[in-house]
Amino acid sequence: MAARDPERRDPVTAHPQPDFPDQQQAHPGWTGPMDPPPDHGESSYVGHGALQDRAAVVTGGDSGIGRAVALAYAREGADVLFTHLPEEAADARETTRLVEEAGRKAVAVSCDIREEEQCRALIGRAVEEFGRIDILVNNAAYQMSQPDGIGAISTEQFDRVMKTNLYGMFWLSKMALPHIPRGGCIINTTSVQAYKPSPHLLDYATSKGAIVTFTQGLARMVAEDGVRVNAVAPGPVWTPLIPATMPDTKEFGKQAPLGRPAQPVEMSPAYVFLASDRARFITAEILNATGGTPLP
Repeated sequence: MAARDPERRDPVTAHPQPDFPDQQQAHPGWTGPMDPPPDHGESSYVGHGALQDRAAVVTGGDSGIGRAVALAYAREGADVLFTHLPEEAADARETTRLVEEAGRKAVAVSCDIREEEQCRALIGRAVEEFGRIDILVNNAAYQMSQPDGIGAISTEQFDRVMKTNLYGMFWLSKMALPHIPRGGCIINTTSVQAYKPSPHLLDYATSKGAIVTFTQGLARMVAEDGVRVNAVAPGPVWTPLIPATMPDTKEFGKQAPLGRPAQPVEMSPAYVFLASDRARFITAEILNATGGTPLP
């Protein structure tokens, strides 16, 4: 019997392929102007109760991978508190709508995870709303392409990359762990850049390599407490961060063996799996979702 919807099953043609219209936005970028529009699973993701009645915290949940994860978690039965920057309030409202449409509680919190006290307040808010944190997804990130090399990376940019990508993850993990019960988990977002750094993203790639080490080290530290720590390493993904930080979006993702960038919906199943009981014996692992680029 012929497979149903063969075009949808074909990983090369299932989603838009470059060349894309060239497009730039001011940072942090927004979903609405993107062409083609990102797919977060709005019409395709179907939940199966894998995370029923769990409480999740997702950073950077207003758009991109974070929105796709929030949507998937809600359709799997979880309540979701997610962060966004003040400029991303409109995108955050759409994530809230999607979570609530799935019948789950949505809590949108404006939070700059570069600030320790804002991280502390965020964890306090999550405990106030849910009483515990079953899943912490450290997903928010910052990058800025610098094709002119290391000399063009300012100390301000380097600090912003490290504070967002590393300090925020460190603070939130440290603060959340006392509220994560046995059977809970932390999931970090690293990147193909951790293993195959692009020269124009040197500082970003450095931070993503550190996330791999942090994930594996923390996993061993908290294993006896019954808490798992894993990470997802995406390849190129079509999110607002791309037109907001890349000088040329026309061929974005073409370098992947599958010839295109992933859509956010193609990342969310990895985060669902790692948060679910199906992954209860998996910790200190990096789940690669690179579109065919081999990683260690």
